[in-house]
Amino acid sequence: MLAAAVASGLLLVAGGAYLAARDDGTDYAQCRSGNVAGGMESFGTEFTLTDTEGQRVTQDQVFDKPSLLYFGYTFCPDVCPLDTARNAEAVAQLNEAGVDVQNVFVTVDPRRDTPEVLADFTSLFPGQMVGLTGSDEEIAAVNKGWRNYYKAHDEEDDQYYLVDHMTNTYLVLPEAGTVDYFPRDASPEKLVETVGCFLNAG
Repeated sequence: MLAAAVASGLLLVAGGAYLAARDDGTDYAQCRSGNVAGGMESFGTEFTLTDTEGQRVTQDQVFDKPSLLYFGYTFCPDVCPLDTARNAEAVAQLNEAGVDVQNVFVTVDPRRDTPEVLADFTSLFPGQMVGLTGSDEEIAAVNKGWRNYYKAHDEEDDQYYLVDHMTNTYLVLPEAGTVDYFPRDASPEKLVETVGCFLNAG
């Protein structure tokens, strides 16, 4: 089991020691699979959104632990549930290894994804998961901050429409910000391995 194989290394940083990754001088190059235009520091923004309990939360409150950030919507017929399940499996493996990591799911469909709807959706998956929604303007701003494209096809149907969106998952560390991303074909094992690398690099 990969989780067991990486557990010994991950546990070295469990209990909060991994938060040393906030050191701006940390070199994460050995953990990244590639580079993106503008660098990973160009991803992210300040925000205030609404969680599944109806509480308003800021980016500092949300990203108080290593997080896998995904943008999707609960009415998504296939891609979002599969990607979210992949992320949840990776987080569950890391949690079992004693590493405090969480999933963060930000909707691209705030009209339908109320806090109550997000609460039902996030409860379907194992591991820790934060669901976030907001006004159209708030959701547009946070998606822009992570350079995430999305478009609702609601011109003719305002109830059963679909939403086009990007499917990257971002690794966000407290204070260090967004340090890497994963395409949708990355396996849970790849996520576990990469998250462990970043936390140990700190």
